[in-house]
Amino acid sequence: MKLNYLAFAIPLFLLFTALEYWVARRQQKEDYFHFDRSIVNISIGIAERLADLFTVGIFYYFYTYIHTHFAVFTIKPSVLLWLALFLCTDFVWYWYHRLAHEISLLWSVHVVHHQSEDFNYTVSARITVFQALVRVVFWSVLPWIGFPPEMITSILLIHGAYPFFIHTRTIGKLGILEYILVTPSHHRVHHASDEHYLDKNYGDVLIIWDKIFGTFVEEKEEPHYGLTKPLNSHSFLWQHFHFILELLYTVKHTQGWGNKIKIIFGGPDLVPEYVREKLEQRFLFNKSVNASGIRFKNYVIWQIGSVLLSLFLVTLFEHQISLSIQIGIAFLILLTLINCGAILEQRKWVFYLEYTRLITAILFAYIYFGSTTIVVFGWVFVVALICFFTWFEKQYLRLIYGSAVAA
Repeated sequence: MKLNYLAFAIPLFLLFTALEYWVARRQQKEDYFHFDRSIVNISIGIAERLADLFTVGIFYYFYTYIHTHFAVFTIKPSVLLWLALFLCTDFVWYWYHRLAHEISLLWSVHVVHHQSEDFNYTVSARITVFQALVRVVFWSVLPWIGFPPEMITSILLIHGAYPFFIHTRTIGKLGILEYILVTPSHHRVHHASDEHYLDKNYGDVLIIWDKIFGTFVEEKEEPHYGLTKPLNSHSFLWQHFHFILELLYTVKHTQGWGNKIKIIFGGPDLVPEYVREKLEQRFLFNKSVNASGIRFKNYVIWQIGSVLLSLFLVTLFEHQISLSIQIGIAFLILLTLINCGAILEQRKWVFYLEYTRLITAILFAYIYFGSTTIVVFGWVFVVALICFFTWFEKQYLRLIYGSAVAA
């Protein structure tokens, strides 16, 4: 049986995150982790890992096509050429990362990584599929130079693992390594919202590029993390699309094609702050519940846990599961992630999303498994929900929000 061992990155991520949490508590720094922010960070990471199931093969084909048709040099693996590929990868990353902060169009997909006001291992998961697509365009220079796709894929796995360990506040400065590698101290600066730290330390593994190109700043005092204008929303969809909408709104209300293009390819500061407030009024709603306690937290933990288990199994047995089933499971997982964000926002309309998820699950069971028993019981439950919709809604909201739900 062919297994995808990359699935074990999921339990390793959880293990190291738990270890970091334990160390933070030992250091009496419980404020390093906040429940809502950690859940949102993990949710975004789940979506990106899920997307990898469908995009990794496409990316590999893209690299292969460029290498086959446009490679400038013929490169065969050797120790020196592996080192050269690593340096090239890190150099390309630096410029991708820097431009992602300096160009609004690229910032619209990278901004998700910087939204959290926490800084811990869960923040490393804040990568979207949109960001992955942009990275591929930058990294396409590697097969064009002549590096084989197999080498590129291998180095990207290693290169992608390192940044996980620099998203932490539990590790101080690392002596001589501070002069060579991107350390947690360097990366804390990069995630800071303090003005004197903004747009610095873009490196991924090596800090030398920042020192060469003048974007290095040493950490002097503990930074404040997140965006200069905090997002103040746990919505899964809003976190992904808010700046894209802000950019589109600004372009739409700007006169002249030259000015529109300048906004798209200029810096993110060209998008006025008031635009987000306008869009929040249009697309976001005030909370209708003000719950306290742990009811909804426990419910979210249960949902995230089930999603992580599902993602692990689907990834591990990727080659044994048909594409259609993978798509069905992926859709259910995405609905669950949106649902978790809505619960963290304490929205009353979350029940309608749960209802949609239930019907989707029943249809999925019928299409792919053909179990008459499951379908019959499922539809009986749906009919009962329709007949006693108001009662079920009230009981559901009380279950997750407690007595805070309005009568």
